[in-house]
Amino acid sequence: MLVLEHLFLWFILYSFAGWVYESILVSCQERRLVNRGFLNGPLCPIYGTGAVAGIVVLGNVKHPLVVFLVAMVGASILEYATSWAMERLFHARWWDYSHFRFNLNGRICLLGAVVFGLGGVVIVDVVQPPVERVTNMIPAQVVHVLVAVLVLLTVFDTVVTVVGIVDFEQSLERFRSAVSKYGGAMREKVEDAVSGATDLVAGATGKASGVASDMAASVIDGASGKLGGMSGSVGQAVGQMSQRVGESWQNGKEMSAEFMLRIKDTADAVFNHQQRRMIASFPRLKTTRYNETLQQLRETMEKLYRGR
Repeated sequence: MLVLEHLFLWFILYSFAGWVYESILVSCQERRLVNRGFLNGPLCPIYGTGAVAGIVVLGNVKHPLVVFLVAMVGASILEYATSWAMERLFHARWWDYSHFRFNLNGRICLLGAVVFGLGGVVIVDVVQPPVERVTNMIPAQVVHVLVAVLVLLTVFDTVVTVVGIVDFEQSLERFRSAVSKYGGAMREKVEDAVSGATDLVAGATGKASGVASDMAASVIDGASGKLGGMSGSVGQAVGQMSQRVGESWQNGKEMSAEFMLRIKDTADAVFNHQQRRMIASFPRLKTTRYNETLQQLRETMEKLYRGR
């Protein structure tokens, strides 16, 4: 029993280490703080599972090259299986390596496998020995209580997370419908603004043409005084046109900003906390049915974030 409890404590430790690694890596890539991880707590269970499996299988292996190769292959199999299972369960792919060379269906890649192989060597040969010594120093009664508390917290977190994201595709469908309705209204406003600006340009152009014709007639008639007045009329017409077109352009920009804010408000209303957290935590999250809608939402949120 105590051996299993020690394995669970190591699982929690390496899950936390994986969360730290992932959060730093993705935060640097996204240039913003990212609370990486499938669960709400600071854990990446796939790292804990891989580390404990490596310790159990490779704990007595003394050759670093063997540890590296087995860890590389084993971690790749675990990552591929986890990606496949989560996609079947939630109809979404949480990470995608398609932009890396030597990837397999976007689920795993050679670079990641090498990193996991090196990580396996570091854990088995460097980190785990002192961790095991410290774990063995903890009194058994303390281990029992600690494991019981951590098991309850982890199970509770897992249930809350799964319940929160199980209907993620349905939320995307509702979001798409809501944005489509509002987008139609905004499109009509934009078309009206463009039409108004076009009418202004046409009217001002016609007015300027009429004044220019009068100016030509005046020159022929030798009316030089009237010529100066008509030149002023042309300048006034052009100035009014520029002002009204500028106002229409500003209205268009305001409507665009309003549309992005409305998308944010709609997303806050449609998606629950777990779903919003997943969208923020996994920049390459993809869904099987509404991926285009998800990517549009992500682009809008990034524009709003950069515009702060």
